[in-house]
Amino acid sequence: MTDLAGMRILLSNDDGIDSPGLKCLERVARKLSEDVWIVAPERDQSGVSHALSLSDPVRYRSLGDRKFAVEGTPTDSVLLGILNLIPPPRPNLLLSGVNRGGNLGDDVTYSGTVAAAMEGTLLGIPSIALSQYTVQREKANWATAENYAPDLIRRLVTIGWSSDVLMNVNFPDVSEGKVGGVSVAYQGRGKPGSVLERRVDVRGRDYYWIGSTRTNEPVSDGSDLSEILAGRITVTPLHMNLTDQEAYESLSKALK
Repeated sequence: MTDLAGMRILLSNDDGIDSPGLKCLERVARKLSEDVWIVAPERDQSGVSHALSLSDPVRYRSLGDRKFAVEGTPTDSVLLGILNLIPPPRPNLLLSGVNRGGNLGDDVTYSGTVAAAMEGTLLGIPSIALSQYTVQREKANWATAENYAPDLIRRLVTIGWSSDVLMNVNFPDVSEGKVGGVSVAYQGRGKPGSVLERRVDVRGRDYYWIGSTRTNEPVSDGSDLSEILAGRITVTPLHMNLTDQEAYESLSKALK
């Protein structure tokens, strides 16, 4: 198994620099290497996906040795960290998370946690997104992620993966002794049910809070959704190229 002790590891997330999930990830990373850098959003950026700040300046503040808070998105944070804040050599590995709540099924298209790993991948750095699935969001079982992540990260790095792929890892909401192993799972289909809560401000104008709740629709066997509900850690390789090959081939023939 690959020894990560000499690796430079960059940490980021979408829950913000002060989130308990990032503290959990830092503890994980320091079990792997002493060369750990943290560049994460100043505040919660959940749901911003792969957004890049183009109309506003991106600022940062230093929080001590090798730790920076960025006024921007997860993508901004990774970009700024790799291209400006971290001196050569570049990080060997990017870890994003640990997200409060799972990034499963269609969640990955909204996730800033996954997006940070996407940006790392685009910049040529092997990247892993890590999330702690929760039944009750306010009661994240961080110990499960913290206990299982170090060995799993070592195993994944030892195996290796393509430069245009990122790893999406989710930990089940069970105690350490009840984890049912590791499953390589495909990305399922399951959009969180959207919740729009209408309110009225002091000037009588409507505004809305957007939230989500998981629907009770059946999930496919072997998907990340079914495996996490079965109490297993899921590993899903996500490809950066979104082209659908079957549709590509049929359209190429039809549109000649």
